[in-house]
Amino acid sequence: MQPAGIVASAWLVLVESVWPVLVEVAPRVARIAVFIAVGVFLANVAVGFGLVEKIATVSKYLTRPANLPDEVGTAIVTTAASTTAGYGMLADFRESGRLDDVETLIAVTMNTFFGFVQHIFTFYAPVLIPILGLEVGLLYVGARAAVALGITIAGVLAGAVLLSGDRAPAAAPRSAGSESATDGGLAADGATERGDPAVAADVDDPEPPLEVLRTAGEKTWPKLKRIVPRLAIVYVLVTLLVRTYDLESATAVAEPLTALLGLPGASLPVIAVFAFDTTAGAATIAPMIGSTFTPRTAVATMLLGGIVSFAVSTFKRSIPFQYGIWGPKFGSKVIVVNTALKIVFIAAALVLLLAPV
Repeated sequence: MQPAGIVASAWLVLVESVWPVLVEVAPRVARIAVFIAVGVFLANVAVGFGLVEKIATVSKYLTRPANLPDEVGTAIVTTAASTTAGYGMLADFRESGRLDDVETLIAVTMNTFFGFVQHIFTFYAPVLIPILGLEVGLLYVGARAAVALGITIAGVLAGAVLLSGDRAPAAAPRSAGSESATDGGLAADGATERGDPAVAADVDDPEPPLEVLRTAGEKTWPKLKRIVPRLAIVYVLVTLLVRTYDLESATAVAEPLTALLGLPGASLPVIAVFAFDTTAGAATIAPMIGSTFTPRTAVATMLLGGIVSFAVSTFKRSIPFQYGIWGPKFGSKVIVVNTALKIVFIAAALVLLLAPV
């Protein structure tokens, strides 16, 4: 075969393998990009219109015990409607210097319960509870709610212990050559730090609404240009690896855990399914509730499936998303903190569920 023919064949093979991945990834990246844009835009609008002070009247009961600035309350409230938008707002606050790294990690932890709340209305109530039945469905959703609430409370306590109650102005916003930029994080756009007199002046003499919206839009676009390409690249690479390697072997770790917890032998295939698709896992275990599983062991099996699924979901979704939002260095810290807290609190829920009554 001529060299030109070899190159053409190799190019064809590459296109055939990559094109389906691009088709799969493009809608996901586009959807996330829209939510990030909304979150960053709303963050700038909230600051520009002075909405932070209004939202703080409600969210201050969380942010102030955690020694976090009032702006974080805006992101927390937004997370209840869209986790991606809430994360986008926190990324904007971190970039502008309103939050340092420790404060951002605590804020992300506090977001957990509010991110869970939206799923009650979009997934748990309309989909999962009808599949599992009222008793098991409510027990499972209640357990997941308790886990999420426990993580949020842990975030508040961490802020109370680790952060100073005497909040000094934040460090100056990161410059393009700072650590945030070099580790792939979001570069600063010159936003003013907390406590800067310019902020107080803006609050006393607010800009016209159209000017606030225009400024918010101008600050949003540069962030999207940095985040979205990185997000798309990581998603494509991860999806290619998932298609190449069998990640289902990750569920093999569940076998000794089911034996240790005294769960029925049928729990292992349920966990394998549940780890990759929650709805299919619920549909798999539902017919066995009452015969093979009690309500408690059914919920424990699904929670264990949630622990096992972290290995898969972290690789397929969390790494691309968090790296896209924060960059690899800080994104890795967010993933480690999120995963560790989820495992700890789900393990505690398993102990309570399976404890002798």
